[in-house]
Amino acid sequence: MTSPVLQTERLTLRLPSAEDFEAWAAFHAEEDTMRFLGGVQARGAAWRSLCTMVGAWSVRGFAMFSVIERDTGRWVGRIGPWQPEGWPGREVGWGVAREFAGRGYAHEAAVAAMDYAVDVLGWDHVIHTIDPDNVGSIRLAQRLGAVNQGPVSLPAPLENFRVDAWGQSADQWRAHRQGRCA
Repeated sequence: MTSPVLQTERLTLRLPSAEDFEAWAAFHAEEDTMRFLGGVQARGAAWRSLCTMVGAWSVRGFAMFSVIERDTGRWVGRIGPWQPEGWPGREVGWGVAREFAGRGYAHEAAVAAMDYAVDVLGWDHVIHTIDPDNVGSIRLAQRLGAVNQGPVSLPAPLENFRVDAWGQSADQWRAHRQGRCA
């Protein structure tokens, strides 16, 4: 399996690994953080979700990256391409541990993940599934140039979660990216 590694100014995005587990489990135990990400997970469930993410790289050829702070080597969160069976579209999703919130890391990593999804994976459309009450994620989606495309349904066991698909075409992302870089 190819192991892509993306570098940004402050972050490294790489495949999740066993060394991430303690931080991964702590992240999944944070009530505020997990409020919009499927709910708090016990250690055993967090282990399975880490293994699911690693396995998706083998099965699909993509999944969320572990985001690592370059200066310290600390695990920041998980961000990247995601499309489990029955998902309403090809998503670039994100989640950052509480201690790293407010530093712009989610935006920085999401830009790298969007570029990867469009330029490397060749996706022609990208969504972000966001609970309508998740103001922080809505702001990030808007900052990425996404627009609300309306409510979508998630597959079981998440079918009772209320989410909207925020998204844009690859061409819209490229235009947004060029405007950002100008």
